[in-house]
Amino acid sequence: MAFLAKFTRTKVPQTAVSMVQQQTQQVSVAAATGLAAKAPAGIQIQQQRTYAATTEAKFQTKPYKLHKLDTGPSNDVTLSRDDALKYYFQMQLIRRMETAAGNLYKEKKIRGFCHLYTGQEACAVGMKAAMVQDDAVITAYRCHGWTYLMGSTVNDVLCELTGKISGNVYGKGGSMHMYEPHFYGGNGIVGAQVPLGAGVAFAYKYRNQKNICISLYGDGAANQGQLFEATNMAKLWNLPVVFICENNGFGMGTSAQRSSASTEYYTRGDYVPGLWVDGMDVLAVREAIRFARDYCNAGNGPLMMEMATYRYGGHSMSDPGTTYRTRDEIQEVRKTRDPITGFKDRIIASNLATEEELKNIDKDVRKEVENATALSVSDGVLPDEALYTDIYHDTPNLSIRGTTIDRVVTQKYQTTADLLKAVKA
Repeated sequence: MAFLAKFTRTKVPQTAVSMVQQQTQQVSVAAATGLAAKAPAGIQIQQQRTYAATTEAKFQTKPYKLHKLDTGPSNDVTLSRDDALKYYFQMQLIRRMETAAGNLYKEKKIRGFCHLYTGQEACAVGMKAAMVQDDAVITAYRCHGWTYLMGSTVNDVLCELTGKISGNVYGKGGSMHMYEPHFYGGNGIVGAQVPLGAGVAFAYKYRNQKNICISLYGDGAANQGQLFEATNMAKLWNLPVVFICENNGFGMGTSAQRSSASTEYYTRGDYVPGLWVDGMDVLAVREAIRFARDYCNAGNGPLMMEMATYRYGGHSMSDPGTTYRTRDEIQEVRKTRDPITGFKDRIIASNLATEEELKNIDKDVRKEVENATALSVSDGVLPDEALYTDIYHDTPNLSIRGTTIDRVVTQKYQTTADLLKAVKA
């Protein structure tokens, strides 16, 4: 039951695995009914068994909103016990990792830009849950969680943020520039990742490959001209790309209502069909991406999707996030729409997990992030010679101009990996 090892490169928490295997504890029908009564408002539990380790449960999502679609994803979703524990683990880990990143920034261990994903975890975890091998993702600033989900470890992410040698790209990229196979990174130019995502989808179609590219952007980038240019080309060529607006309500400090004449972002593809999704519900997101995969791979071309979500922090670490909204607004969302708390209540009420199991997962997450945080501070940095590596791909060693016009350095190593091998030897 290695439900974590399949999706991460981190060591599987033994307590989490052992709790998955404990499926013998019985509870009474009355106790099960009591758990169901604790389900959040609007959540209907359709299936309830009398075991603390129920293997499967069914739920209903909020209704999807459709644009130029006859049918959409199903509102009736099924969740297995293994998936419930996996999604909970992933969302908790991303949140705690982002909290650690915020603290490191405040301690001036992280420099430059740093945009956190806190509050939006269900979007990334739900999308990843529906992806298959070789599906691609490209996103904007808030890429730390995606880097982890696509194959990096917490060590890789936090060390990259602090510029250390154990980072995702050896400390050379920083917050918005991390990559994994089929993850084309965060991007620092507003909206620039959208046409790149269309290009990845073009490659899939050119190769007759049954995969999709998820091209993410925020409501702040939704009025960019390049979005509409990419949408036009994607529809002309029926590319398997899903343009997804993660609408967290604010583009920097400007509300969506003040920046956009139409805030129904799922309809703004015009001739491209669209879909509105509750981005605070990991199951609704998962079902929406499953639907999108089937739609695109049937040769129908692109989809435009809006995921209604919320960020608890400011636009970046330099933004307190409270000058254009009230603290009461933020607390209200935390109380009523938080993606992790809501999911936790749901899986406990449906008897897919116990409070004790989830507490053990929380402990494992805390320990993993604490260890990674310590490494991100103590780890070393690249030697200066690494500045001249990773410039070109698959070329002879070249002469590279240095910081002044009269300084020229001939490459000894083309890649940082080659340099580090030589240093260790």
